[in-house]
Amino acid sequence: MGLQDKYKELIDEAKASGVNNLQVRDQDNVLYINGEAPSGAIKDKLWDIYNKIDPDFRAGDLVMDVNVSTMVAGAKAKVTTDQSNLNIRKGPGTAQPVVGKAAHNELVTLVSKTSELWWLIRTDKGAEGYASAMYLEPQA
Repeated sequence: MGLQDKYKELIDEAKASGVNNLQVRDQDNVLYINGEAPSGAIKDKLWDIYNKIDPDFRAGDLVMDVNVSTMVAGAKAKVTTDQSNLNIRKGPGTAQPVVGKAAHNELVTLVSKTSELWWLIRTDKGAEGYASAMYLEPQA
């Protein structure tokens, strides 16, 4: 079974959900999916499908780089770490690679509340990914 067959449900959902600039390519036994989701909920849904196909994201045969359109309005949240930077991850979970950092007390944009544990955020510098909700405080 090819990778595009393995991840057919994910690719089909990305197309059906209106992911813009969707690019799907195979390279060196890894499937790359790139694009821009119209909302945080769509991005979360794609991650849920990915997790269903590859529980805990262990296969290492897919790189999904789908960001949320910057047209999505979002509230601000303050990073409430003790002193250190907050890791921003590719997906929800500590096993996911770090794609950026947010400084202690930095204000970030909340894209969506993926769960009670993980929120999808974006920094003013454009880093986007999932961060532990326990270190984020919504601002009025």
